[in-house]
Amino acid sequence: MPNMPAAESTLPPLTRATLYLVATPIGNLEDITLRALRTLRECDVIAAEDTRRTGQLLNYFGISKPLLSYFRFNEAKRSEQILERLARGEKIALVTDAGTPGISDPGERVVRAAIGQGFRVEAVPGPCALVAALTASGLPTEEFHFVGFLPVKSGQRRKQLEALRNVPGTLAFYESPYRIDKFLAELNDLFPNASVVLARELTKKFEEFLRGTPAQLLEIASKRSLKGEFAVLVSREETSKPIGASDVAAG
Repeated sequence: MPNMPAAESTLPPLTRATLYLVATPIGNLEDITLRALRTLRECDVIAAEDTRRTGQLLNYFGISKPLLSYFRFNEAKRSEQILERLARGEKIALVTDAGTPGISDPGERVVRAAIGQGFRVEAVPGPCALVAALTASGLPTEEFHFVGFLPVKSGQRRKQLEALRNVPGTLAFYESPYRIDKFLAELNDLFPNASVVLARELTKKFEEFLRGTPAQLLEIASKRSLKGEFAVLVSREETSKPIGASDVAAG
């Protein structure tokens, strides 16, 4: 387990009856913050999207805490239990599989419920695939619109993409490896001249940024298997000159 600074013991304790939203690594375990580690050590219970995955993270850092499963299909029930625990003055940390809770991951429901009941909600910021991909994309960052995952059904996907035609700034999506080819084809149909960046395996050993027009990236995808979860950035600004398919940056 990595050694923690001695100064950590002089920091103020966590606040009772508080829900802490703790960002966890999206790949590289070194990306966890000292504050996140301290919060996980000092909280009373950790609400986790996947208790097994979070258990592995805790074991790596030598942390032992009770775990409570909190995922999309039990959010309503677990939110009530979390509110009951907060009412008893407990300090609760909420984590997802990777990244920041509430960003295309469970968390939004319990945050609203906790605020509605007058409990304190505190963010412990850290890794977020959206921010990592956007800042390293080379596309405009002054204004962006985060969409997250598009619907699975083709008609709904098309409708949402068409609704984004007049939305200014860089568009940011998440996409799975099973639908990335379909997504690139949809972008090629609607925004053929856009500059697109595919960011995959962020902060991991095989991190990679693929840059080009939708057609150029479709050609790359036809020649190799693209694995891992994707953050997709799309700029339709004329000042964002499309980068050639041969101009691919791999991390």
